[in-house]
Amino acid sequence: MPVEAHFEYLVDPEGTADLEEVLKLPEHQWQLVENGNATFGISDESYWLRFSVRNETDYRRDLIAELAYPLLDDVVFHVFSGEERIDTFATGDTRPFEPRQVDHPNMLLRFVLASHETKTIYVRVRTDGSMILPLKVWRENQFFEAAAKEQKLHFFFFGCLTIIIMINMAIFLKLWERLYLFYALAIAGYLLFFISMRGYGFQHDYPQSPVLHGRALLLSMPFLALFSVLFCREFLKTKTHSPRLDFALKAMICFEVVNLLAAFFMSYNVAVKLSALSSFVFFSLLFVAGPITWAAGLRAGMFFTIAWTPLTVGVLATAGRSMGFFPENFLTQYAMQIGSGLEAFILTLALADRLHREREDKIEAQADRLRMEISRHEAQTKLTDAMMHDPVTRLPNRNRFEWVINQQLRLNPEGHYMVGVARVTRMEEINRTLDLARSERLIQDIALQMKSLAGKLPYVQSVRDDMGRIERVYQISGDTFGLLLDAGKVGDNFEGLELALRQLSEPVLLDNLAIELHPKFGAATYPMHGDHAAMLIRNAHVGMEIAPRDKRAVGFYSRNYDIYSESRLTLMSDLREALHNSTTAIHYQPKLCLINDEIVGLEALIRWHHPERGWVFPVDFIPLAEDTGVITQLTRWVFENSIRELDSILTDYPQLEISINISARDLVSGDLRELIEPMLARIEPGRLTLELTETAAMEDPEKGLIALKALADLGLKVSIDDFGSGYSSLSYLKRLPATEIKLDRSLITDICTSESSRVIVATAINMAHGLGYRLVAEGVENEETGRLLKTMGCDRLQGFWLCHPLPVEKLKLWLAEHRSAF
Repeated sequence: MPVEAHFEYLVDPEGTADLEEVLKLPEHQWQLVENGNATFGISDESYWLRFSVRNETDYRRDLIAELAYPLLDDVVFHVFSGEERIDTFATGDTRPFEPRQVDHPNMLLRFVLASHETKTIYVRVRTDGSMILPLKVWRENQFFEAAAKEQKLHFFFFGCLTIIIMINMAIFLKLWERLYLFYALAIAGYLLFFISMRGYGFQHDYPQSPVLHGRALLLSMPFLALFSVLFCREFLKTKTHSPRLDFALKAMICFEVVNLLAAFFMSYNVAVKLSALSSFVFFSLLFVAGPITWAAGLRAGMFFTIAWTPLTVGVLATAGRSMGFFPENFLTQYAMQIGSGLEAFILTLALADRLHREREDKIEAQADRLRMEISRHEAQTKLTDAMMHDPVTRLPNRNRFEWVINQQLRLNPEGHYMVGVARVTRMEEINRTLDLARSERLIQDIALQMKSLAGKLPYVQSVRDDMGRIERVYQISGDTFGLLLDAGKVGDNFEGLELALRQLSEPVLLDNLAIELHPKFGAATYPMHGDHAAMLIRNAHVGMEIAPRDKRAVGFYSRNYDIYSESRLTLMSDLREALHNSTTAIHYQPKLCLINDEIVGLEALIRWHHPERGWVFPVDFIPLAEDTGVITQLTRWVFENSIRELDSILTDYPQLEISINISARDLVSGDLRELIEPMLARIEPGRLTLELTETAAMEDPEKGLIALKALADLGLKVSIDDFGSGYSSLSYLKRLPATEIKLDRSLITDICTSESSRVIVATAINMAHGLGYRLVAEGVENEETGRLLKTMGCDRLQGFWLCHPLPVEKLKLWLAEHRSAF
């Protein structure tokens, strides 16, 4: 404990009085401070202190006089023994640290008192900052014990702040969130402030640079304020929850930036006054920020309010002490450190709570995404399964059959295989005679019988699908089935196969009716009759058609009886001539938007009336045109003529879009963009849609994707036609720059009577919308189907119910008549 604490003081307003002048002053000018602590606020006046110390013991006393405020600029101690001055010692934080008598940041004087000796000490004090004069006189051993304890507490506090800074910087470097950087820099500002305020930076880091010591303190105050406000904005999300508060915080940020820059050149006295004044505004603003956001329902506002309250009290107490409003005591001396420690601890807990909640939110979000992915995967699996299986028999369909054949040929290209097909020739008659439900039961019974018979033949190829189901029999169409046989295992022994075929030829019982099926069988072998699935299935169908010419029950493919080969060549020759002479025509089929019941588009469809064969259906010549390369000439003709014919219609009906079909060969030829670009002068790119089938899109995926993206860059739209009729990768289709999916007519035909068909169409609609596509239903032939599609969320439709494809002149009349009919 101190030996003595009270002193007398007088003020030297001009700061020019020397010791001799002070000694001559009358006693009544000296004023007594009984408790040893005096605070005069920020002052540029000089103060003289006088106190006497007497040793009443019989022993020598080694004493230390302490002015316990390290930010005094100039302090000069004069020691008198009686009337004689025996020592003078000058110190202060504007002088280098090294000459000090004690290695301590406070203003200290060491002196000795002999037994029963009295010494009087005069102290001249001047400072540009706060004139705070807490005087204490210690026995040396007691001072060093107390100073050691105090330093341990201070450095423990500094260590805690350093750990908080390091933790938040590590979090910032991990997450790259500015919130943690701002908090770490704000705490660093507090650390610099307290180290400078307590004089430890001057003592340990730059003892020969008192100017640097003064600037470090001036910079620390706007630095900690700046990053505290930045942290507050980020932590409380004021931009979202309180725009007015956010505006005030931004104004404070601008002020602190200016204050920080000014601290480099502003005088110490002015800078201290400015920082002390701004601290009242700064901490008051942040003190109300917490309750405002708390009232707005933000959890962080609660933590901020609790944390900022003790710090605000501490800062106000410290600032009030510096300005001379509050006396020098333990509370005002350590209030800011206590408050900042509590604030740092509470906000660290708040940030930990935030991290925990964000982690929980991320886990929940990941779980939601995972659930969505699982649901999407399940929907895609169901859709793929529906697209790969017949809705009635649940047998894998032609898409799957082709995939299995091609896969087997890739795995064993040196093998010998046979593709067999069986067609129930009376199925159309049976459907017309029986109701739909009984016809479906019949086809289901046939499918079960074929599966049973195929399971007994060891040379029938079987595969296991993704769900573990064994596949042997495939339903190529409504009345046609297929299977793949390992011809190497069959050899010349067809007894088992013939027995199975005879059993299939037997009448089938249905509701006590013995129904004759009249099946026909055809086959084609690999590699003799084809090297890929489509060719083998096609040739097996040709073999089935020529079955009566052969003695066996199964008709094997023979080029000699392939009636399509010669006609293929002549048909394409005639088509070239027709395109050259423009004897082909374009008909247009309108599209109806089910959202606003308006006609929104036209699909251009090629029509060809052959002089000898009459009308040739597109399904008969388009595939041949693709195979022979005539398709590129046909596509060019359609583009040029349709845009020319529709010029006036598109002017009168600005909402109409035109759709033109392209093939896989068009897509990868490299000439399509060159063909289309000149035509964009006559039609806006956004009104032109290119339609291609999903099979065409999959023929050469990489080249097709590049070509489509190049066309999309011109502003053209892309539509996936006949979706559901072929097998394709949904992940690949999702990469295409398409905006529209056209559902194949085979999926639409019976949705009014078949629950399974409705499920498939509903799944397709949901999937298309989920992937951002517009969905168009093709082949709508009655009002009931159209209304049902509308209720299911389908975007557009086209079909005979709306309008048959029309030549341009009839189309004009139709559009005029139906301008508002829907």
